[in-house]
Amino acid sequence: MAGRGMDMSALPKEVRDQLAELDLELSEGKGLGQGKDKELLCLAPPPSSSSRYRDRRSRRPHRSGGTRDDRYRSDIHTETVQAALAKHKEEKMALPMPTKRRSTYVQSPVINCTPPDSSSGSENEGALLRQLSVGADLEALDTPSLLQPPSLQSPDSWINHSVQGSSTSSSASSTLSHGEGKPQPQPSQPQPQHPVIADMLAHARIENSAPPPDVTAAAAQARDFSQVDRPTIPPLVRGMSRGQSRSGMMETADGIPVNSRVSTKIQQLLNTLKRPKRPPLSEFFMDDQEEIVEVPQPDPNTPRPEGRQIIPVKGEPLGVVSNWPPALQAALVRWGATQGKSPALTALDITGKPLYTLTYGKLWSRSVKLAYTLLNKLGPKNEQVLKPGDRVALVYPNSDPGMFLVAFYGCLLAEVIPVPIEVPLSRKDAGSSQVGFLLGSCSVSLALTSEICLKGLPKMPTGEILQFKGWPRLKWVVTDSKYLTKPGKDWQPHIPAANTDPAYIEYKASKEGTVMGVAVSKVAMLTHCQALTQACNYCEGETLVNVLDFKKDMGLWHGVLTSVMNRIHTISVPYAVMKACPLSWVQRVHIHKVRVALVKCRDLHWAMMAHREQRDTSLASLHMLIVADGANPWSVSSCDAFLNVFQIHGLKPEVICPCATSPEAMTVAIRRPGVPGTPLPARAILSMGGLSHGVIRVNEEDKNSALTVQDVGHVMPGALMCIVKPEGPPQLCKTDEIGEIVMNSRAGGNMYYGLPGVTKNTFEVIPVNTLGAPIGEIPFVRSGLLGFVGPGSLIFVVGKNEGLLMVSGRRHNADDLVATALAVEPVKTVYRGRIAVFSVTVFYDERIVIVAEQRPDASEEDSFQWMSRVLQAIDSIHQVGLYCLALVPANTLPKTHLGGIHIFETKQHFLDGNLHPCNILMCPHTCVTNLPKPRQKQPVGVGPASIMVGNLVAGKRIAQAVGRDLGMIEDQDLIRKHQFLSEALQWRAQTDPDHCLYVLLNAKGLVVSTATCVQLHKRAEKIAAALTEKGSVNTGNNVVLLYPPGIDLIASFYGCLYAGCVPVTVRPPHPQNLAATLPTVRMIIDVSKAACILTTQNLMRILRSKEAAATVNIKTWPTIIDTDDLPRRRPPMIYKPPTAEMIAYLDFSVSTTGMLTGVKISHAAVSALCRSIKLQCELYSSRQIAICLDPYCGLGFVLWCLASVYSGHQSILIPPLELESCLPLWLSTLSQYRIRDTFCSYSVMELCTKGIGTQTEILKARGLNLSCVRSCVVIAEERPRLALTMSFSKLFKDLGLSPRAVSTAFGSRVNLAICMQGTTGPDPSTVYVDMKSLRHDRVRLVERGAPQSLPLMESGKILPGVRVIIVNPETRGPLGDSHLGEIWINSPHSASGYYAIYGEESLQADHFNTKLSFGDPTTLWARTGYLGFVKRTELLDAAGDRHDALFVVGSLDETLELRGLRYHPIDIETSVSRAHRSIAESAVFTWTNLLVVVAELSGSEQDALDLVPLVTNVVLEEHHLIVGVVVIVDPGVIPINSRGEKQRMHLRDSFLADQLDPIYVAYNM
Repeated sequence: MAGRGMDMSALPKEVRDQLAELDLELSEGKGLGQGKDKELLCLAPPPSSSSRYRDRRSRRPHRSGGTRDDRYRSDIHTETVQAALAKHKEEKMALPMPTKRRSTYVQSPVINCTPPDSSSGSENEGALLRQLSVGADLEALDTPSLLQPPSLQSPDSWINHSVQGSSTSSSASSTLSHGEGKPQPQPSQPQPQHPVIADMLAHARIENSAPPPDVTAAAAQARDFSQVDRPTIPPLVRGMSRGQSRSGMMETADGIPVNSRVSTKIQQLLNTLKRPKRPPLSEFFMDDQEEIVEVPQPDPNTPRPEGRQIIPVKGEPLGVVSNWPPALQAALVRWGATQGKSPALTALDITGKPLYTLTYGKLWSRSVKLAYTLLNKLGPKNEQVLKPGDRVALVYPNSDPGMFLVAFYGCLLAEVIPVPIEVPLSRKDAGSSQVGFLLGSCSVSLALTSEICLKGLPKMPTGEILQFKGWPRLKWVVTDSKYLTKPGKDWQPHIPAANTDPAYIEYKASKEGTVMGVAVSKVAMLTHCQALTQACNYCEGETLVNVLDFKKDMGLWHGVLTSVMNRIHTISVPYAVMKACPLSWVQRVHIHKVRVALVKCRDLHWAMMAHREQRDTSLASLHMLIVADGANPWSVSSCDAFLNVFQIHGLKPEVICPCATSPEAMTVAIRRPGVPGTPLPARAILSMGGLSHGVIRVNEEDKNSALTVQDVGHVMPGALMCIVKPEGPPQLCKTDEIGEIVMNSRAGGNMYYGLPGVTKNTFEVIPVNTLGAPIGEIPFVRSGLLGFVGPGSLIFVVGKNEGLLMVSGRRHNADDLVATALAVEPVKTVYRGRIAVFSVTVFYDERIVIVAEQRPDASEEDSFQWMSRVLQAIDSIHQVGLYCLALVPANTLPKTHLGGIHIFETKQHFLDGNLHPCNILMCPHTCVTNLPKPRQKQPVGVGPASIMVGNLVAGKRIAQAVGRDLGMIEDQDLIRKHQFLSEALQWRAQTDPDHCLYVLLNAKGLVVSTATCVQLHKRAEKIAAALTEKGSVNTGNNVVLLYPPGIDLIASFYGCLYAGCVPVTVRPPHPQNLAATLPTVRMIIDVSKAACILTTQNLMRILRSKEAAATVNIKTWPTIIDTDDLPRRRPPMIYKPPTAEMIAYLDFSVSTTGMLTGVKISHAAVSALCRSIKLQCELYSSRQIAICLDPYCGLGFVLWCLASVYSGHQSILIPPLELESCLPLWLSTLSQYRIRDTFCSYSVMELCTKGIGTQTEILKARGLNLSCVRSCVVIAEERPRLALTMSFSKLFKDLGLSPRAVSTAFGSRVNLAICMQGTTGPDPSTVYVDMKSLRHDRVRLVERGAPQSLPLMESGKILPGVRVIIVNPETRGPLGDSHLGEIWINSPHSASGYYAIYGEESLQADHFNTKLSFGDPTTLWARTGYLGFVKRTELLDAAGDRHDALFVVGSLDETLELRGLRYHPIDIETSVSRAHRSIAESAVFTWTNLLVVVAELSGSEQDALDLVPLVTNVVLEEHHLIVGVVVIVDPGVIPINSRGEKQRMHLRDSFLADQLDPIYVAYNM
């Protein structure tokens, strides 16, 4: 409320009290809007100054909408919607508002003060159509019920409550909820409190306490290496049992209770989701064998049609009038010759004044000139370019009807086929390529246009007209008179009688966006004109005003064709005039005493809005006011309102004539003008529920969900009409059933030109009866209109096929949803005419999406408020859930040529992530009702013994695998003599002193330092001497080694062993980011109880600096020894441990779940591990390996510090940090030194793939060659990242890298090295498993490319001396081959246990010394905590036996349990990262059973909201999960540890503590 950054505690108490009270007041909706009930005014307390200010604001009269399209205006419906919304008042929950980064969207300061739940008063858009205000109901609608009036409860009391009770467990509901009765004494009860105040308090609280370590600040550096292992552990460190929930640690690093803005919102979201859902239309259904979801079973209570089968409806016979012409051109000949002075067309200029008038004589002479020119004068030397029957595009602007008229009739006279299209405005016009498809399918190569239009077309720099996207090459011909040739006296156009050849082609866009051409034959054109003349009773010489587009539909049929047949004077009012002067058409009716006017609802609405400016207009001359879109059910209110206003101007009620048309069937029905004084036709008031099931039911019970429909008159003369089912075979409907109108008439379209396949289904339909038998031979044409035949054979239309949305088997009409959305006082939020409704298919059903353009002055809260009300209104009235509601900035939706919204392109933008919304609300929880039932965990009735016996009976082997034997082959004396590594180093220093063990490189690839056996030994002695002298440490003390990656680290490690101390390697803090990295260092030093720190001078200065003091207490560091310049001393003696079971070193690491765990590695384990690696990788003193790994824990440390001393090979050390300044460093080293074996991390591989993957040509030119590399092993503690290793192999194949070289290793905390590919043995195998089975903890192998398949690569060969068995983690019994279970290890190099301060014996025993419950009860196993399976392959190992491959699926600690299924975060993240090109990285975690997806945005911030629906879609489609929260953040925010693993728990804690600074947070409803 008070700007979020402000520290509330600094304000005086009175001000705080007032603010709290005001907040409460605002949240209750007491800022009074206009038009309130007097009752409410009496109840309301006197407004405080700030609420008065708000009151003044809300009374500001709003200007009317931009394009004031009022197709859907309906007072009745507005009232209905408001009533429905009021119903929601009782069960109202506060919806959490999305959070935006302040920098991204600037808000006005006043608006910031309004809580998301305060609504505002009704709007005034033109006095006439004032929406009925809904008074108190609406005002209080969106407010959480706060329990007592503010006067009874002092702000202090509830401020105190709110700070208590931060959430402690993942299942407990979070900090705040609404609607509790009174403050509960138990601390466990969530306390009632308003979210905004919670925000405020959380902020005040966080600012006053010590700031927690910033876990995101490292994002500034490149993410891969500068980021750190950051543990979240309470001061007491212990590993946690696997079953234990991690969420118990919901206090963030400094113990700040997590009741910040984020968790408040999540709590609001949970409360919203807890609301009882309307039971879905049919009960949940079970997945068949967990296969794909099926269609729900029909509900027995669904209304069904009960009437008899419909009988086709016949129109009146088409009369034969003696002077009707034999062809339309013949009429033009006649009028041109006999009535040459008679006006044919008057065009208006932009101000609404007549611009020019074209007479019939001029029309005739110009058309003849054009026809002659087209046939004879286009080619060189008068070659004929066009022949009769060719198609020609007509490209004329809406402001130039005269040129169009001449061009159209010129084409008819030349017998070429005109194809009128819109003027292209740019290369990127919405639907431009589809128009190209139309021109292509009609084989158009010539376009006619006017000189002015040609000049305005977009040009290339050469001056040629641009080649529009998808268009064929066109020749442009200008048809202005001065460019036409007058024919000789003897030339006359050929005018045959009307036949079935095509006369013209009218374009039509389908629901899928395809533009097709409907061909109309000459006879159909003529018959249609005759039918219209009869139906509208046109007389020769009368005047008609046309406001419609003259290129197609009614505007063409009446204003261009029928008018010429009857010598009518047409006054054409272009769209641009209507915008500037909306009354122009009414004035023309008055001035010219016009008999017929052709308009749309929007023209009625615009004229109404402007009518006050005109006193003395008379509409008494009108005989017919034809409403072209009268078939839209929402036209009825526009017609009524127009009549109300203009009845006093002489408008007669019976002249309003709605009609129904479609490009295929042409005019379907039109209301004939009634006899004055007779009652107007009755209207149908239908139940929306019935309509959604395709059934006509008069609405009686619930007036909220009624649809009032007016008739569109009777069938056209000479036509026959049926109603058939819209889907499936064209079966005749029953009388009370909604279906598609089909027509049989000579006056209809004949085909989609050039598309015979599609034509058959639309133009040659033969209806069948209930038995499936055809009812006759005559073909009908599908009109695309949905409707029914009412009493007296009146036709009613309730929607169009293209606006039909099929959701869960029910039909909804897009227009109806638009009308409902507009009835929710949109005026100050969105533009009325700029709303698109469409459906997208997600998870086996259609999902409804609404997109609207938001006004620039609309505040965040107004928009959110409007969106949440639209959801409720549509839910209440249409009983359907919205999937997504998006608001985009004004003028950004793709437009059609007359300014409407291009629905198909909008949908395409939505699906491609190119919509760039400024507000979005996803509601998957309410509308996705077809998810399979959550899995219930069945109690295990079968014991492990029975499972094992069952496996044996079924012939399945127990899933276990064994590495080679660690037999004492060579070096036996070495092993016997030197079972300790310190002895091995001394032995090497004596026997081979000058052999170089280590080479360290810098970023330039130059050698910085080297160490031979004797040098390393001497340096270790100096350090051992310093430890005993300066450090005064005792044998067995722990010593922290704090060094950058290098040889100093190795020397100090052996120095510790020489002195009898236990080394603990710790990654040094990052000097630019001490606040985030130093606490981890401090924690490891404290936990390990280190007696001393060995480090460099540089780092010592940093540890004692002021910057460090700001983060940790530097006075309590243990002794710090800098080892840079030590005197040459030797220790009195070199320590030799009494037994090999003594601890050699401690290995501390932060797991991906944020746990810091230290494990104890004994001397025996070190020797066994080094020996195992030596055997597997064939390491000898003559060999060279390159290591690009972090040397602080796990296998990275072993390879960096231990393996060379044991095996004697030379290690070339490349610190990964150096790669940031020189990306090719690692690869060029491999090439330069001809390295055969190299080890790296995923971070290094990713850096190379992303950074230099595109530069292979340059590297090749520099001589880089990787053909020497035999094995490149990625060291990791996770499932192999197959996509990354494969792309690495593919990218660097050109540099000679063998595709077989790349493999992975696998280790865990209990055993640092379990698998490593090594040099012998078969290549790693890959299998494909079914993801659905994996969620049920089962492995089902499928073929490559199967849907829902997941590729898994073997994690390398099992190391010598290691035994692996797969165990059911619950029963602890062994599992069979290819079964998923926990990986257990038995090996001489397993760790000895956790390093705990207070021995957690139970945990030690559980993780390190566990026995199987059945089978082999004596062997001790270590539990890795990873799920995987063993599969026996067809490949043979070195010994000739079949090879057992170990596949790691993922860590048990990391898995998410959702809907009773087990998910691995990496699988969901892979899907999310594929969803949009701008997602650089993603991470998922759960919080109170909600799935939270964090996505890093690599594109511009305007893409941020595009990601929300795409992420939601992909997770729902591929994982059958609903995402609860989508968080969009900057690149580098997701914390990554040194192994390149995501630290999801850190991310979760940072998110909940509101430390991520997200670009956008969307709470899916």
